[in-house]
Amino acid sequence: MADVNEQELRDMIRASIARHLPPEPAAAFRAQISHLRFTLAQGGDGDGACLIEPAVRCNHCGYCQSYGH
Repeated sequence: MADVNEQELRDMIRASIARHLPPEPAAAFRAQISHLRFTLAQGGDGDGACLIEPAVRCNHCGYCQSYGH
């Protein structure tokens, strides 16, 4: 048998163990809270007044559905 130093032995053991372990799950993506949008009840008029500034017509910017970021 060939001479194997301690580091090579450790590497072989790690590789052997890794072959028998299930793969690690991919990291779950979670959107930053500031990028999420609230769901708002739709009124009868889809292009009505802005929820935040009622004197202005809604331009669907999404500001009222988020934390404003």
